Amino acid sequence: MELLYKSTRNSDTTVTASQAILKGLAEDGGLFVPTMIPKLDAGMDELAGMSYQETAYAVMKQYLTDFTEEELKSCIARAYDEKFDTEEIAPLKKEDGVYYLELFHGATIAFKDMALSILPHLMTTAAKKNHISNEIVILTATSGDTGKAALAGFADVPGTRIVVFYPKSGVSPIQEKQMVTQKGDNTFVVGIRGNFDDAQTGVKKIFGDKDLEKEMASAGFQFSSANSINIGRLVPQIVYYVYAYAKLYAAGDIKNGEEINVVVPTGNFGNILAAYYAKNMGVPIRKLICASNENRVLYDFLGTGTYDRNREFILTTSPSMDILISSNLERLLYRIAGEDDSKNRQMMEALVKDGRYEITEDMKEKLADFYGNYATEAETADEIAGLYRKTGYVLDTHTAVASRVYRKYAEETGDTAVTVIASTASPYKFTRSVMDAVDKKYDAMSDFELVDELNKISGVAVPRAIDEIRNAPVLHDTVVDAADMKDTVKKFLGI
Repeated sequence: MELLYKSTRNSDTTVTASQAILKGLAEDGGLFVPTMIPKLDAGMDELAGMSYQETAYAVMKQYLTDFTEEELKSCIARAYDEKFDTEEIAPLKKEDGVYYLELFHGATIAFKDMALSILPHLMTTAAKKNHISNEIVILTATSGDTGKAALAGFADVPGTRIVVFYPKSGVSPIQEKQMVTQKGDNTFVVGIRGNFDDAQTGVKKIFGDKDLEKEMASAGFQFSSANSINIGRLVPQIVYYVYAYAKLYAAGDIKNGEEINVVVPTGNFGNILAAYYAKNMGVPIRKLICASNENRVLYDFLGTGTYDRNREFILTTSPSMDILISSNLERLLYRIAGEDDSKNRQMMEALVKDGRYEITEDMKEKLADFYGNYATEAETADEIAGLYRKTGYVLDTHTAVASRVYRKYAEETGDTAVTVIASTASPYKFTRSVMDAVDKKYDAMSDFELVDELNKISGVAVPRAIDEIRNAPVLHDTVVDAADMKDTVKKFLGI
């Protein structure tokens, strides 16, 4: 049976999975969602014996139904290969009674690799399926990790170009160095004077510009997105939650059907939404624990039912979560609104106009799957230091937010269920913040001296992704105002 996709703002029109991946964003500005969330058709006994690649096929074939078995398996094989530094792709590490699902063993040492390793292959396959002759221009805003992972995935992929916008003063030094040293004739990296929400809003405006769309088409281009607004990003993320449960079962750490908790540090809501989809597919997940940093807009929303971005934007040591407009929340809103596109559209219009919206009591009741809390900067640093002193295991700042929020949840509820924390980045990506949390004596060291110190204290090898950028030349030095994003894209494309 073919699974189709519809917009969260217009349920009347449906597209295939490959068309949704190519478009990225629906023409009405909505996000593509499946017309139904399929149930897993493989039993847990079967999944327990599968490799990551086999699990990926078992999950993704149910969402990407217009891809042939050969096409999908080819995309998976090319994505999850020696780019990852562990054979397992997403290993589970048990530390202090909690399982950390390490999602950072890919080319850019962050969880975005889990989806962005496969998205270029899905997209180029989709283009062939739909007889697209235009060059595909990937347009992406990043709060730090998506940008480099997308650049690495699309660099020199025939028939594509990629433009990444990032907040010039809103990412870690390592994150910035990874992006501005990116090779590839089809890549373009631009810093903007502003924050991530400014970059994301600018990208959405460009996507919605119908005159530009016509101009692009006449020049032989069409836009798509590598952000988590693209359903081709979300579907691969579902895989690792299914995989984690199956591996816990295979190891005898849980019984078949036993519920687990999942904790996700999130800003744009995509990673935890993937866990929600996994739960709705049949993975026994008890509670989805949404961890925020001091930009606690999601925590406030889950507690009150009011989403309000009218607040101070705080730069934290977990910059990939420094977000006040959580785009993927729209997919959840659509579902808990009973797939009422009119109601959903009204809320999104209110967010643009007033910066806030409020959900109904009925919708609030449907948020029972979720628990929200946040960690302060001091709590985040304390979590890194505390776990390191206790176990020798070093967390990055984002995973530390999730780890501290889980401890708050456990203290509040007394829930002792087996818990998986999504570990979203290598500590090497945020060395200064991590080492500062461990011991203030490291303050005077340079970023790459800190890398070597982290290697000494953790015993974890320095990832290739870090060694490659130590002495790499800066290839991208463009910085613009948010208002100039459209003209910057046109200049890059020569139109």
